[in-house]
Formats: sequence, structure tokens, C-alpha cells
Amino acid sequence: MNVKLVRVTSGEDIICDLIEETDDSVTFENAIIAIPAGNGQISFAPWSPLLSKEVKSLTISKKFVMYVAEPQDQMVDEYKSIFSPIIAPTKKLAL
Repeated sequence: MNVKLVRVTSGEDIICDLIEETDDSVTFENAIIAIPAGNGQISFAPWSPLLSKEVKSLTISKKFVMYVAEPQDQMVDEYKSIFSPIIAPTKKLAL
């Protein structure tokens, strides 16, 4: 899983599994956006809620992408807990 933060020209911050990035486009899966939920909390919603569940990946033109970057570790962990069938621990236990 290649979790990235994609900022698009509409101002949305998309957290997604980046599949491919070319000179002209970006292809990703399982795109979500973070939404302020009050009291300093963040919740997540589908980036395109009306998109058919049959659509597995989306490709958008780079002319609509401001940047592609690494999200905060906490966002990556939360994303993986949502979309990964297996959750790997991020910290080792001290014995």
C-alpha cells in the first residue's frame, strides 16, 4: 500500500493508495478526505461518494493536482486500518 496525500486544485486533500504517477496523470484507489468533526477530531468520508463501487481506480490529470506528498504517520495508520485486510502493529512491545 502506497498511502499518499494528494492536494487537488479544488482545495481538497485526498488520502489514497497511489497506484501510478506519470508526467500527465495520477492514478489511485480508495480515495478518502478528512473532515473536521469538532473538538479537534477528524473523520473520513469517501472522496467521491456517488462513484460506483465497481470502479476500482481513478485517474486524474496532473493539471488538477497541486502536489503529492507523504501524509502524517497517524493518517497512514488510520487509512490502513480502514482499507487493509491485515493490520500490522506499528510499534514493538518492550519486554
